[in-house]
Amino acid sequence: MSLVGTQVLPFKAQAYHNGKFITVTEQDFMGKWSIVAFYPADFTFVCPTELEDLQNHYEEFKKLGVEVYSVSTDTHFTHKAWHDTSETIRKITYPMIGDPSHVISRNFQVLDENTGLAQRGTFIIDPDGIIQAVEINADGIGRDASILINKIKAAQYIRQNPDEVCPAKWKEGAKTLKPSLDLVGKI
Repeated sequence: MSLVGTQVLPFKAQAYHNGKFITVTEQDFMGKWSIVAFYPADFTFVCPTELEDLQNHYEEFKKLGVEVYSVSTDTHFTHKAWHDTSETIRKITYPMIGDPSHVISRNFQVLDENTGLAQRGTFIIDPDGIIQAVEINADGIGRDASILINKIKAAQYIRQNPDEVCPAKWKEGAKTLKPSLDLVGKI
């Protein structure tokens, strides 16, 4: 079953964020757009490149009213240790959520039960806590944060213009479509 269109399920977790440990719940997703990026584990190989890429686009996300959260099944203590020892991870200023209980990973259906690790799942959540987009990648396939920028812009546009849809390769300011009987078979 797809999670698109469903409400984020309740959770409570600890995160490492800007030198502090904080508590994060599903309520933190309410009232703003959120990106939740699951990854398998700290101190690995592809994961730091993805988290750095999210950080490199973080200011642009914030300008769009989006908060970024990364999640792995490591603890918030492990996130701090990784942050303290990796030049790449040291740059991160968004919350890094620990999910050692696997509650969040199960809620988002990305937990690999055999390894106890999260898959590479990316979720776009609207201000009502509804999942608008899901992408799951195999462990060896890193994600590109710039693609998320376009997806966020499309999701925000559709939220403001519910009678329109964004076609493939849509960019902000480009023409959209208004589904109607007149369009059937003409595209």
